[in-house]
Amino acid sequence: MSTTGPVTDRDSEPFFAGLRRGVIVVQECEECGRRRFGRLGACPYCGTPGGTDVEVSGEGTVHSFVRVHRALTATMADDVPYAIATVELDGGVRMLGRVEPPEAAAIGVRVGPHLVDHDDWTELRFAPRT
Repeated sequence: MSTTGPVTDRDSEPFFAGLRRGVIVVQECEECGRRRFGRLGACPYCGTPGGTDVEVSGEGTVHSFVRVHRALTATMADDVPYAIATVELDGGVRMLGRVEPPEAAAIGVRVGPHLVDHDDWTELRFAPRT
């Protein structure tokens, strides 16, 4: 499995630091209460500057997905097949992540977080909930 980690910046670091602690962090507007992922300098809905980091459960529903059967690079050959889904989280945002096992990915499937630890980072994946 390819384990190249993300290059974080001041906006993405709280999310990846949260994953290392076992939680999923999104940003919430202090004015209108809407949530967003990734972090932004101002609310895209009402324009209020800033936002507060909040934890969400990571439970949600697959909105869309793609199942990959051919590796784009030789380093990813051991990863196929895999499925990447857009998940509508119960916490009010959409996120991308792998669904495991890949054959379980389908529109409308309920999923929950499956955190995968790598040497120096933690990856958010999703697994079906029964």
